[in-house]
Amino acid sequence: MKQVLHKSKPLFLIVLVDIIAFSLLYMYKKTFDIYVLIAGFGMSAIICTAHFINIKKKLGDIYIFQIVSMLVSIGVIMLYRLDRSLGLKQVVWFAIGVVLLFITYYICINMKNLDKMLPLYGIGSLFLYVITLLFGRNVKGATNWIFIGKLSIQPSEIIKILFVLFIASYYKYPKFLTIEANIAGKYKLKIPGKYILNIAVFAFMGFLVLQREWGTTILFFMVFFALIYIYEANKFLLVANAILALFGCIAGYFYLYHIKVRVDTWLNPWADIAGKGYQITQSLFAMGEGGFFGTGIGMGHPNYIPEVNSDFIFSAICEEMGIFGGVAVVMLYLILVYRGLKIAMAVKDRFSKTVALGLTIMFGFQTFIIVGGVIKLIPLTGITLPFVSYGGSSLTSSFIAIGLLLAISGGNCKWEEDAVYAGRQDV
Repeated sequence: MKQVLHKSKPLFLIVLVDIIAFSLLYMYKKTFDIYVLIAGFGMSAIICTAHFINIKKKLGDIYIFQIVSMLVSIGVIMLYRLDRSLGLKQVVWFAIGVVLLFITYYICINMKNLDKMLPLYGIGSLFLYVITLLFGRNVKGATNWIFIGKLSIQPSEIIKILFVLFIASYYKYPKFLTIEANIAGKYKLKIPGKYILNIAVFAFMGFLVLQREWGTTILFFMVFFALIYIYEANKFLLVANAILALFGCIAGYFYLYHIKVRVDTWLNPWADIAGKGYQITQSLFAMGEGGFFGTGIGMGHPNYIPEVNSDFIFSAICEEMGIFGGVAVVMLYLILVYRGLKIAMAVKDRFSKTVALGLTIMFGFQTFIIVGGVIKLIPLTGITLPFVSYGGSSLTSSFIAIGLLLAISGGNCKWEEDAVYAGRQDV
């Protein structure tokens, strides 16, 4: 019992924050709003239920779920303050995400061949890319949404997970992508899998470029670059990819108007403050207005910031919760990355290790890309802040990733029986 109470201390803090924040929202509304109570109670009920299931069933690293619960809570609080309907929808997506987390966990511990499904991950990704290009709708310059009635789906969020699984499967079984053939019975052709992997990864990114998903393209490259830095003993591929990335950035700036605008706006947003620089300048004004301690929930003007519910939600957090609130959010992500890397270091199986590394690196870089863009550290790209920004596709896919991390941390995955590939260097 003492152990349960000890592991639940962060949970009590999360629930307390929810109670205080939703009470402040109630006072901000100044009229009786039953939906504030529904949202607050719903969040607390989902978090507590999932937490005690995690402890009782010993599903894995309990602190990971507590971290993401705090992030989701901050996101829902801010979204409800901006738009009641968005806040309530995010609570529903949170519940669905938690269900998917548990489903993912039990799939992982019961399926034996997830590490041998490289072709399935590749074909599945290709299928999602094709249907997006054929049936996707252009939203804000990117063809990355599929609408089924009133429901919108962003397939690239699913592809993120398939992308990591694809690379992880390769690094456990490199021969999956190795090509060997006899030409005219005289010449033996052999193309190492690592070169085919590079071609496949650039194909992944090529489809994203066709969809004009620049942020996700950068994210995929950064994850892949980090993994080849970790696994490849020969640094030729690392240098080659760095050079290709450099040429890609230069070519994008000179030949793609959208990218040129983003870079020019980053360099000097004040030159066109009412036009191209409006987003970033409003973001900076909001963070400046909040100061260190914030204006208070409901006391700021985050509605002046374009796309405040998605890309720029971090600006709204800094305005009403202060720079200290923004730093707290960043610290939560740093702890999440730390826990993910700790899981990766603890497992011996190559597939498990790579999946944990890939997903953790993805969370880390995704946070850096959007937060860095919002505070004008790097050029802004359209991408969500994990667990905080509004979006069903983003939130549910993130919880699927957390389900994978929990399964790996629990050490109960069927594929871990095949740990003989741990420590291989011939990849």
